[in-house]
Amino acid sequence: MNSEHSADVSQQLGSAPVGRLLLKLAAPAVAAQLVNLLYNIVDRIYIGHMPQAGTAALTGVGLCFPVIYLISAFTMLIAQGGAPRAAIAMGQGDNRRAETIMGSCFTCLVAAALALTALFWAVGEPLLWLFGCSEETILYALPYMRIYSSGSIFVMMALGMNLFVTTQGFTRFSMKTVLIGAVCNIILDPIFIYGLRMGVRGAALATVISQAVSGVWVVRFLTGGRTKLRLRLSCLRPRWSVMGPVLALGLAPFIMQSTEALLNISFNASLQRYGGDIAVGAMTVASTVMQMVWIPVQGIGQGAQPIISYNYGAKNPQRVREAFRALLKLSCALMAGFWLLVQLFPQLFIRIFNDNPALIETAMWTLRLYTAVLGLFGIQMSVQQTFMAIGKAKASLFIACLRKVILLIPLIFLLPQFFTNKVFAVFLAEPVSDLISVVVSAVTFYRVFRPEMAALERRQAEGGA
Repeated sequence: MNSEHSADVSQQLGSAPVGRLLLKLAAPAVAAQLVNLLYNIVDRIYIGHMPQAGTAALTGVGLCFPVIYLISAFTMLIAQGGAPRAAIAMGQGDNRRAETIMGSCFTCLVAAALALTALFWAVGEPLLWLFGCSEETILYALPYMRIYSSGSIFVMMALGMNLFVTTQGFTRFSMKTVLIGAVCNIILDPIFIYGLRMGVRGAALATVISQAVSGVWVVRFLTGGRTKLRLRLSCLRPRWSVMGPVLALGLAPFIMQSTEALLNISFNASLQRYGGDIAVGAMTVASTVMQMVWIPVQGIGQGAQPIISYNYGAKNPQRVREAFRALLKLSCALMAGFWLLVQLFPQLFIRIFNDNPALIETAMWTLRLYTAVLGLFGIQMSVQQTFMAIGKAKASLFIACLRKVILLIPLIFLLPQFFTNKVFAVFLAEPVSDLISVVVSAVTFYRVFRPEMAALERRQAEGGA
């Protein structure tokens, strides 16, 4: 019998030893995110090694990142706002409300996907020029963007609804969702890019088809008999009483992702001005390498989120604290290990994507600079994930805005005014903002989390009296 059926998921979240439970939930989530990492970078690997056009094509696809980030942002607004709310409702024993939350989110994801597809087809080309395209790179960026945006509905179904699988504790199934899509993408990419000679169009089409397979897979699960929360027709009509709190909680990850788009535009526009296509290509490599650590750490957060949310809803502050501490240790260890590898062997990571000598020369020092404070960033990641899991929308929103909107984007434009090497100054903005935001996040967490747990202990005592 499947282990997900042999033990009650809710009982595990509420009583199993936290350390082992987190490892149990995080391991498949991290594995899923590692597979998702391949999903995200395999296009760039194949594209970057296209004969003759590889460097320009890689840069062109990198200039489409703001579009990808915006689609992901709206997914997070709805699904990452809804999944913790559903988990809290489960912890309170109200599965019917949890299903209403999930159904409302499903409908909103579909509506948002259709709106985004229409938007990017209508104004996609002028947006790409704004993002920093040159006459050479627009030839690759525009077709990739149009095909990818046409599959927005599949991307949002696969990514968004899979969070509702994970939040129930079915992390193995959510891993399979990502694995199926990744395998499809890895198989289809060389066929479409090289076999059918479609180039970047083939890469985008392979991604859309793979996400469609994953989307169908996860929706079938949520309408089947194995899930604790079922996607029902009666729950599909969005209600403001449901979506208001969902969107409030999802606003922080939405801002994190949407400002990632604005951040990418700011970086690319500045680098195009000061260093041309090679500098923009180095940024594509740096941001992709950053994903290589962000995505697995997000998997750890996904493993911790059901434990924290469920026990917060069940008024069990001791287990909430234990889960946070375990999340912090794992996140910091992974971030520190990855930081060491990048600082020691930057060329190893760069050659994964491209072997152009000019790009490698620039990317080696820019990658080291860009990731200089990465080893400390597990602190902010853990704080952000925990605020999300306990429904602290305002605190989560502040942390989300601090690093990118308040610090990083202004620094991208300010620092070049004080340095002769303008490209160096643009990349320096990342570690400076990272260091400040880690310190402020830690202080904010101390001031918010402690009184919240104290209040939870009082409610726990009153409930047991």
